[in-house]
Amino acid sequence: MSNLFYQTKSARPVLDRAEGIYMWDTSGNRYIDGSSGAMVSNIGHSNPAVLAAMRAQMDKSTFGYRLHFQTESSEELARRTAALAPEGLNKVFFVSGGSEAVESTLKMARQYALTQGQAQRYKVISRMPSYHGCTLGALAITGYAPMTAPFDPMMRAMPKVPAPRAYLDGLDPDDPETGRHYADMLEARILEEGPETVLAFIVEPVGGASTGALVPPEGYMRNVRDICTRYGVLLIHDEVMTGGGRTGRFFGAEHWGVTPDLIALSKGFGGGYVPLGAMVARDDIVEAVMQAGGFVHGFTYAGNPLACAAGLAVLDQIEQHDLTGNAARMGAALTDRLRGLMQRYPLIGDVRGKGLLTAFELMADRATRAPLPKELNAHSRLVDIAYDNGLIIYSRRTRGGLSGDHFLVCPPLIVDETQLDEIAGILDRSLAQFMTEIPAPAGRA
Repeated sequence: MSNLFYQTKSARPVLDRAEGIYMWDTSGNRYIDGSSGAMVSNIGHSNPAVLAAMRAQMDKSTFGYRLHFQTESSEELARRTAALAPEGLNKVFFVSGGSEAVESTLKMARQYALTQGQAQRYKVISRMPSYHGCTLGALAITGYAPMTAPFDPMMRAMPKVPAPRAYLDGLDPDDPETGRHYADMLEARILEEGPETVLAFIVEPVGGASTGALVPPEGYMRNVRDICTRYGVLLIHDEVMTGGGRTGRFFGAEHWGVTPDLIALSKGFGGGYVPLGAMVARDDIVEAVMQAGGFVHGFTYAGNPLACAAGLAVLDQIEQHDLTGNAARMGAALTDRLRGLMQRYPLIGDVRGKGLLTAFELMADRATRAPLPKELNAHSRLVDIAYDNGLIIYSRRTRGGLSGDHFLVCPPLIVDETQLDEIAGILDRSLAQFMTEIPAPAGRA
């Protein structure tokens, strides 16, 4: 019996050690971390340089409260982060995780609106489906019914627009008109709500858990930026999963040359070595809020010197070993392997992603895009089969959390071609086993 509990009663073995892309349990079984945990361990496990940097910081100090001291590691990590951010976003506020980072952007946006005499702006538009965190503020802008429904009475409902799932809607993602089509839905919603009441629009540059590595259609990100500018709506990029080099650029939005007003960053930013995240904000937004009395927000561990020392070492590894470039190269190779599996298994209806944020989606019928029957619980069963075969992957239900099954395959950015072959081989065996467990019609193209 364990005194510990999380989401479910699902039992897993006890972790013994981890190195690179591999993890071992106390029985000696080895697993490939094919999802980087929850898309966190971007530089792999037990990196000696990061551990050494953490030990060096521990010899100096492990905690310095932000209202009592500045610390060298937090100042330097803020400088390095700002240097990586789009032009004009030079202010950094550290947090301990993705939900905190998102909450910070929402509160900063609201406080900035107050400094501009726009108290009527409070609505934050997001997408359906989407996931932005587990705190009540982040859940209010999340579009994923199983996670939000129990708490609906406790939250102020926020408006949603459809995510640009062109592949489900039968539209060409490479056609700029498709991107305009989905962006126009945002403009229509702003007008419906009343532009004077809309505070911000929050978007993942590449979809994460809720949409399974959804890449926006051509023109979408640029049109969204233009619409937000037109109506004075702040654009927030949720880069919690896409940041840190995973998509082949340090920030996912760099693929489209779009500059947001605020960025939420976490997961790969700390690489799984420490709880670490950040809000990165436009200079003038922060200056206005500070001039008005300061940012009414904060966390005890914000700017923790040990966390920031680890974050600096993670950035060093990303830059020194060109892990962002490797994510682009290995992401293309991984996508090729997934598409090869798609040719062999008719129930794979879509393969998508950017860099090493990749996913495949299972469907009963590729032509109609019909999902597998919900009662098959494919999103959990295939994960369990792969786990038993020594591969960890990450799944969610594609269609608002209620149906559909997608699987994120997102190994650490240090992965090589040989390891990709190993991942693809285990996926092949796992899919073959899964096919034997489902009714024949469910796997036909």
